[in-house]
Amino acid sequence: MQKRDASTPRRSRRIWIIGGTLALAAGVIAALVFQPWLALIDVRVDDEIPVAVATPAPSPTAEPQISAPSEDGAPEASAPPAPAGPVDLLSGTFISHEHATSGTVRVIENPDGSRYLAIEDLATTNGPDVHVWLSAGPVVEGFDGWFTAAQHPFVDLGQIKGNLGDQLYEIPDDVDLDRFRTVDLWCVQFSVSFGAAALG
Repeated sequence: MQKRDASTPRRSRRIWIIGGTLALAAGVIAALVFQPWLALIDVRVDDEIPVAVATPAPSPTAEPQISAPSEDGAPEASAPPAPAGPVDLLSGTFISHEHATSGTVRVIENPDGSRYLAIEDLATTNGPDVHVWLSAGPVVEGFDGWFTAAQHPFVDLGQIKGNLGDQLYEIPDDVDLDRFRTVDLWCVQFSVSFGAAALG
């Protein structure tokens, strides 16, 4: 009579336990990386967005101001009056890339010279490690546009505050807005754009 190997069931059980443990560990790691639950959680932001004022124009009936002459005797041109409040420098509208994205953007300059990016009525998908970029690249529609921003110089204004609502981000003084004319919601973790807006 042939003897049955008693170690075979134990070995098979051990393989199943090891395989199950590895599968569970892989699932936990994938969940931590992809964070799929974020897509089900909305974060609404309600920053107070400054209301822009029109730059004051000279009155057509006002008498011209006489400026003091310069050292060479020629009259100096008087500087235009400073605006009474924040002014809009640039604006744009989001298009969708990897996720459906809508809303508008404005670059606002305060009388003290500080500048802010205002994102208004934003609606996009929540995701891991999404940042607000000012990019030197163009806004490209379609699949190719998902990856455009990373191929150009950019300024990172910080992690997005939320996926819904109104939010405000300070723009550093040394940022050249003639060069960085695209706002991009960039997922750093997966190197993909959620949506972008051209500033003009």
